[in-house]
Amino acid sequence: MTKKTRTATKVSHTARYEELRHILEDRRREIVSEVNSKMKDVRVEGAGGIMQPVEMGDISDATIQDDIDFALIQMKAETLQRIDEALRRLEDGTYGNCFECADEISQQRLRALPFAVRCKDCEEAREAAAQRERFYSQRRPGGSLFLDLSS
Repeated sequence: MTKKTRTATKVSHTARYEELRHILEDRRREIVSEVNSKMKDVRVEGAGGIMQPVEMGDISDATIQDDIDFALIQMKAETLQRIDEALRRLEDGTYGNCFECADEISQQRLRALPFAVRCKDCEEAREAAAQRERFYSQRRPGGSLFLDLSS
């Protein structure tokens, strides 16, 4: 490899990492803003108002909505954690490599899912294995954790 080729490759990798860093940081800011806004809404709703008689159906609807809101905040918090981990890997120089096969994760995949830790092929294989495991665990009578060694 010539010096010119190495320099072009290094510039290409630097540009790629800067673009991906920008995507990760933008996504992080967006999620933090959404979580803060939702938490502010919850505080305002919780602090607001005079207690008024409420019908049973209204209570269950409110409880369901609270559960949904909580689940969404929890999902966003998990996404933030993945983004922070991706930013650390970017700093360490390990970002963009598959955890399974160590090959480079495609640019298209990282743009779509900037905190991806596996390449498309490894992720599909992992999902297929998990699906098989769910299928076989559902077929086992009683779903026991212990093996039947009597046969």
